[in-house]
Amino acid sequence: METILKKIEKLMLKHDAISPELIQKKNVKLGLRNPDGSGVVAGITSKGTVIGYEKIPSGDDKVTVKPVEGKLYYCGYDACELAEKIQEEGRYGFDEITYLLLTGELPDKKDLEQFSEVIADRRPLSKFERSIIMAEDVNNNQMYALHSVISHLNRCDPDPDSTDIKDVIRQCINLIAKVPVIVAYNYNVMKFRKGGDLLICKPNAAWSTAENFLYLLHGDGERPNEYEAKLFDLALMLHAEHGGGNNSTFTVRTVTSSGANTYMALCAGIASLSGHLHGGANESVMKMMKDIKQNVKNWDDDDEIEHYLKLILQKRAYDRSGKIYGIGHAVYTKSDPRAIIFRKKAEEFAKMKKNLEEFTLFTKVADIGTQLLLGDKSKIVSPNVDFYSGLIYKMMGIPMEIFTPIFAMARFAGWSAHRIEQIIHNKIIRPAYASSIDEYKNYIPLNER
Repeated sequence: METILKKIEKLMLKHDAISPELIQKKNVKLGLRNPDGSGVVAGITSKGTVIGYEKIPSGDDKVTVKPVEGKLYYCGYDACELAEKIQEEGRYGFDEITYLLLTGELPDKKDLEQFSEVIADRRPLSKFERSIIMAEDVNNNQMYALHSVISHLNRCDPDPDSTDIKDVIRQCINLIAKVPVIVAYNYNVMKFRKGGDLLICKPNAAWSTAENFLYLLHGDGERPNEYEAKLFDLALMLHAEHGGGNNSTFTVRTVTSSGANTYMALCAGIASLSGHLHGGANESVMKMMKDIKQNVKNWDDDDEIEHYLKLILQKRAYDRSGKIYGIGHAVYTKSDPRAIIFRKKAEEFAKMKKNLEEFTLFTKVADIGTQLLLGDKSKIVSPNVDFYSGLIYKMMGIPMEIFTPIFAMARFAGWSAHRIEQIIHNKIIRPAYASSIDEYKNYIPLNER
């Protein structure tokens, strides 16, 4: 048995590998990326716009990519400015951002109140929906658990396969409302199956999504601290959407374009986000930082930190991947605007929590790591949002097992908006793949092979 499996592995490695020369010869945009690293334009969206560079014509039909300060727009509005303005007004903003992404317009006061009431009304889980969570086998991977529960929720829908816009809007809003509850319940049920107490509280209709999530997660019967709840709300707003080209959103749009139902399309987004190159980045940062804290004896010594980061880049330390997690982004170059906000908030929160020593180490790793990448690989990079989000969640007492489900929880707003937009565009996504085989083969009878 093992012999044939090893042979299959060997043959796959032989025939599936492709050379850089073949990619150039076939003019293939591997990973749907241009040779300069920018994404191939595969569609049009009004939902999110991500800017990290400018393309400047340089003659002979060539284009130079110029790094610029990062910008993120939701439906034409500066997403970071929106989030900061909402916070300055002392309000919770995730419902407002969700409304904007779904409709393309900011709600007035009356519409926002009514929309928040709709979310609050749909937030509680029915007895059947709760039973789906309780029936799950022990599952320590909370992204797997979330995927499983969402896929089973189609059993609670009177018309799960409808792609009529009215039904899809109903389904999407239901899921946006319920996913925070599901994430909190999933985690608490996992703890219960490991021998802990079962902490299942009911959502409070008068509280925001952020407040309800922290309340349901901690299960202590107390309204969450306002500062922490609004900081968590900020995280939800800044993770809600990131353009149509990121892996999970493109996956949702691709599956949607086939005519798949809402549950399957959004489960596909969860599956994509579970990958460590996409949604698991803040977990990777925290695991890396744990290793750095154990191996760098003097956190104030920049030279010692630099030496260890060089070992990581040389694949001689930590996980031998050669990556400093949380540094760099597929689009952003000089800065990730979300990371700038999170760095300020992380410092502010660290002062409150008397955790400045750890925060300072994070900033040193970010600053030194950025300079090392610029010097060694001539890459203009910056810390991304995931570099600081995990530290903030940790200081809130949020377990690392649900860092990525929280990302999914926020992104359900963007995924839903893109699903609806894709249905309206009504075009199946079907890119072409070039063949790596130059000569076609003739059949050989089995006894002659």
